[in-house]
Amino acid sequence: MPLLTSSKFKRPNFLFNGHLQTIFPALFRKVTLLPTYREKVETPDGDFLELDWHRTGSTKLVVISHGLEGSSTRSYVLGMAKAMLAQGMDVLAWNYRGCGNELNRKAIFYHSGATYDLDTIINHTVPEFEEIYLIGFSLGGNLTLKYLGEKRDRNPKIKKAIAISVPLDLGNSCDQISKTLFGLYTRRFLKSLRKKIEKKSLHFPTEFSVDKFSSIQTLRDFDNTFTGPLHGFCDAEEYYQVNSALQFLPNITIPTLVINAKNDPFLSNTCYPEALAKKIKHVYFEFPKYGGHVGFKIEGSGKTYYTELRAVEFICKDR
Repeated sequence: MPLLTSSKFKRPNFLFNGHLQTIFPALFRKVTLLPTYREKVETPDGDFLELDWHRTGSTKLVVISHGLEGSSTRSYVLGMAKAMLAQGMDVLAWNYRGCGNELNRKAIFYHSGATYDLDTIINHTVPEFEEIYLIGFSLGGNLTLKYLGEKRDRNPKIKKAIAISVPLDLGNSCDQISKTLFGLYTRRFLKSLRKKIEKKSLHFPTEFSVDKFSSIQTLRDFDNTFTGPLHGFCDAEEYYQVNSALQFLPNITIPTLVINAKNDPFLSNTCYPEALAKKIKHVYFEFPKYGGHVGFKIEGSGKTYYTELRAVEFICKDR
């Protein structure tokens, strides 16, 4: 019974729809948490990843993966880090290629299925810890679930995982984002992505041609033009089909929690696989009626958000 039919989440009255529940935390939530230190880790292909460590001296580690055009300093990442630090655990929040302070070296950047980088992070941390827990938001949730469901050798120290606001079906979700709220979310993402393309074009003018941006109107257009070809896929559709976490869920063998709000403006209907949820053993699905995308601000004046309370409950206590 991995489909959890009830949720304790209650939204504030003034956040009465999925857009407000998405936008309010993104604009107004402030979380202050300085990293113990930032580390640069070399990747096997000659690139690097930037990591923010938050230390308590624990033998247990939580690895947090952020969302599209996010970073290790976003409020939802820091809020989750604070919640886990309060439980006496160490936290590592990492930045995808090009999402940290420095431009990455290679003629690629990051994408929803780049589990080789998550694997690099885990292999880097494994010797120091006895237990490892994974938490991913949005794109980072897809990355986390795909990593757990792939045919690969995974360290037994990885005990549990949580994925929040996950576009389990990448193609349909990209189309959903582009048509919701008159394309506002898409324009914001594309504005940020264009800046990265402009910077990369100074080093790789052929692969990152700024001129190609003139025809890009949606995230699918962007993935057709850049993400797919840059990372070895024919087009956006092949990229989506190969990397969508939905197909990897049945292969996950550790306790894993997926939290997707029913009113998430970024997610397609296929991101709520209730029929599949009843068939697989290790993945628990919670589909609250409210929450928005990476929102989940709870009613009352508390600074802790629902997904943080839920993560503590799932990781540190009985399910």
